[in-house]
Amino acid sequence: MSKSILVTGIGGVVGQGILRNVKSEFPDIRLIGTNTVFVSAGNHLCDEVYKVPFGDSEDYISEISRIAELENINLIIPATDLEAYHLGKNQEILNVNVAISSPDLTGLSLDKWKTYQRLSTLKIPFAQSFLPGQYKGELDQVVVKPRSGRGSRDIHINPINPSGFSNDFVIQEYLEGLEITTTFYVTRRGDLHGFITFIRELDAGNTSKAEVTFEFNSELESIILQLIKNFDCRGSINLQSKVTKKGIIPFEINSRISGTNSLRPHFGFKDVRYTVQEWLFKTEPDTPEVRPGCAMRVIHDIIYPDISLAEIKNNKDNFRLQ
Repeated sequence: MSKSILVTGIGGVVGQGILRNVKSEFPDIRLIGTNTVFVSAGNHLCDEVYKVPFGDSEDYISEISRIAELENINLIIPATDLEAYHLGKNQEILNVNVAISSPDLTGLSLDKWKTYQRLSTLKIPFAQSFLPGQYKGELDQVVVKPRSGRGSRDIHINPINPSGFSNDFVIQEYLEGLEITTTFYVTRRGDLHGFITFIRELDAGNTSKAEVTFEFNSELESIILQLIKNFDCRGSINLQSKVTKKGIIPFEINSRISGTNSLRPHFGFKDVRYTVQEWLFKTEPDTPEVRPGCAMRVIHDIIYPDISLAEIKNNKDNFRLQ
């Protein structure tokens, strides 16, 4: 019997990247996709697709459990922070492996303010942060962003009155310097398996250009090892940072597979493959062999001749990639 993997959030670049990686590396695996809408850009990559509630809905876990039983799911790979937290927290109820770190770490991804508080206590570098209600003008330059926001939405750089925002936002020090994104993989034994760093440019919150860099490896490895020492890290984890005059300062942690997962295999870092090897097949993950290079993202089209959007289902539809 073939193995089945459920990938959540298939409408976003993270979920679509995971699906493409699995199809490329393990073509015999059945792919079941979920999203909060039924029709999205990930449907054509899945054998079956299901619409589910948001990850914090009271019906979310029961619906995922129903799908897992119906489709004989062997592994769940979350593609959003909210789902990563709730799926990891409810693994015993689901009775299915969820490829994710402990809720202690995934919970930090849901709140930048709590991330700052926790990492500050542990003396791990992170962008200095304040709640608007307690901010007294301590920073020269600021960026105000939602505490639980993602994808660079609703971000305000040096607003006139930072303390006027509600405490649903966080005020962070505006960090001057190169933006880098680092993905590291931690084995199920808790060992650092390797990492890759891109210098990147963003477009609408997503990476548009990326170039592998080795320049900051020593400093980044020190930060990563501190995280592994203090948290129950497992699988693929992403660290977003700025290279500043004071050194490398992270400003966000995504404790799940991140958006550049579709780029990383082309430069020798196959974290989706490592995930499936360890969590599904219980084998040792391949050794990373990170090499230099760069990538740019472009738009492609999925063309469905002679059918409406409402008729789109899965990879059995008649479609072509343009």
